[in-house]
Amino acid sequence: MQIRLSWQNLETGEWRTPVLTPPIALGRVFERMPSTVNGERVSRLVLNGERVSRFHGLITWENGTLMLTDTGSRNGILVNGIPQTRCVLQDGDLLQIAHYNITLSLVTNSFNTLPQNQSQISFSPPTKLPDTDLSSSTVSSANRENFPPQSFVNSLQISVQQLQTLGLPTDEIDYLTIGAGLGSFIWVDLLRISGIKSNQIIALGIDNKPYTHYQQLCLNSQIPPQERLRSNSDSCPDNIWGWPSYALREAYTEARQGQFLTALKLLWQVFAEPTFAETYTPRSGDVFNSIDREAHRIQWSQMYRYGRVKSIRKMTDGRYAIAYSRSTENRRDHGFILARYVQIATGYPAIQFLPDLQAYREQTKDFKTVVNAYENHDYIYEKLEQSGGTVIIRGRGIVASRILQRLYEARQKNSQIQILHLMRSPKAQGNQFEKAKRTVENHFEFQPFNWPKSCWGGDLRQQLEAANPQARLKLLEQWGGTTTAPRKDWQNIVNQGLRQGWYRITFGTVERVEPTPQGRTLTTIREHGLNANLQLEADFIIDATGLDAKVNTNPFLNDLVTHYNLPLNTLGRLSVANDFELVEMRNSNSSGEGFGGRMYAVGAITLGGPYAAVDSFLGLQYAALVSVENLASLSTPSLRKLTGWHSLWQWFKWVNNQPPN
Repeated sequence: MQIRLSWQNLETGEWRTPVLTPPIALGRVFERMPSTVNGERVSRLVLNGERVSRFHGLITWENGTLMLTDTGSRNGILVNGIPQTRCVLQDGDLLQIAHYNITLSLVTNSFNTLPQNQSQISFSPPTKLPDTDLSSSTVSSANRENFPPQSFVNSLQISVQQLQTLGLPTDEIDYLTIGAGLGSFIWVDLLRISGIKSNQIIALGIDNKPYTHYQQLCLNSQIPPQERLRSNSDSCPDNIWGWPSYALREAYTEARQGQFLTALKLLWQVFAEPTFAETYTPRSGDVFNSIDREAHRIQWSQMYRYGRVKSIRKMTDGRYAIAYSRSTENRRDHGFILARYVQIATGYPAIQFLPDLQAYREQTKDFKTVVNAYENHDYIYEKLEQSGGTVIIRGRGIVASRILQRLYEARQKNSQIQILHLMRSPKAQGNQFEKAKRTVENHFEFQPFNWPKSCWGGDLRQQLEAANPQARLKLLEQWGGTTTAPRKDWQNIVNQGLRQGWYRITFGTVERVEPTPQGRTLTTIREHGLNANLQLEADFIIDATGLDAKVNTNPFLNDLVTHYNLPLNTLGRLSVANDFELVEMRNSNSSGEGFGGRMYAVGAITLGGPYAAVDSFLGLQYAALVSVENLASLSTPSLRKLTGWHSLWQWFKWVNNQPPN
């Protein structure tokens, strides 16, 4: 059984709620606490403060009883207000150590084991593409390569001398970002603008262009370069200032080409959205082109390094050792990078797949008839355009809306296409928070900015940051998460399809999916509100339920979490502070004194933390801003705060496409 320790940082107001496995050591200096007790690995929890001893106390299971032992601390421990040197702990007890008031809770479930009703298609580590031959449970074993060495894997802290004995290439750098995708790019961009030179940064990942993975997901979900993104895109990954915006740039381009009415329409759209006009979003191709320009300006190619991270270990000198692989089928190539400041921006490790559809694929080995919207499935539309047929869509939201539009486009070439939209239950009304309420039409819930707009930078953002974990979960449930923005074009498609009969919505719970002798699929459902079964026959099924970002679906993250007993939040993602730091990974040198390393995490792997829209452009920029600001406050090498005149000067450099430094 695991233990949750909850307390509020009196200086910052943040709540910390690590879920740890006993034995648990409490103290001020990580290295002074034992790594094992009676042969069991210890979860070491660092509490800062002069009144906290280097090794203050220990929580252990003894014959089924949870025990607390004061390990000779200078200022003692209070349990429910009473000084204790050794006592039994109960669920709900309050521990007082210096200025920390820590509530203890017993946790009966863990996110380390996936629920049985969830399935995933993992992204292949070498290609970053969905791989139907890989499950989240086999990715790790399929890519072990006998690296890193066991001596590295077993270490909680490793020294430079120990690494040197391994005889592998080792590089040293100040700043390292893992992932090399959009989250990494935005962080690196801000570092460069804030004074860091390109030779102080490494971006480690699979793709040399930071948007490759995102672009592939867009293409697979039927958003080509000329199509507009379907989620909030107010901020610009290539421009931390946000001005000129995508809309202004597009309007300027249209005006230069003589399309003045189009330019005015775009400007009106951003001025009047969402009340009097639809929410503006840029074309995906324009976004990628702008990132190419900025990548060249900040010398991204000089900072990018190809490699797949296998594991991270703390070092005795306060840095982090990152073991990574550049191996191919015919060549083994491994190395280490030593870095003091690390950002983890790995994105989504897997596609979420409905269990009944995953079971169908595993039993039939048919990966062409039943697909996920994020897999490459262009052949389905080509087949339908040639021969017609019936398609079942599962899921409703941003991706489902685009799949529906793409099927409509195919239907313009062949009217013998029928669409069945299978939903679990009707959607009578939208999520409501205080006086705000989402609208619903044809069982689709609409939200112009995906999340309520004040989640991005207003009162709701501040409210979420100040909330404890349980309150955060409740707020996220009330706000409703990302959903579909109202678009008249595809709303008209839905209404037209319902009116003409080629688009139908059916409600029910799927009992099984099986093949027919004719090579089609047969889905048996129990209709919503009725005690009766209904069978739906179709040529193809497209699962549009989304992506999975739980850390246990990523072998590298799972290793990090299990090795250092890192806490997960209420949604099974990494638990980060308000500045997106992984506080439990804070490192110091072997003496326990002086300044050590810092580690941050961003993106979907932090959902459920201090920010709602973590996987949006603005969410990634916000995480970069607060984490870099935190680093600047620590006087890290060459980094300066982005203050007024310096920021303005850097913006002029951006306008003129000049390198930051």
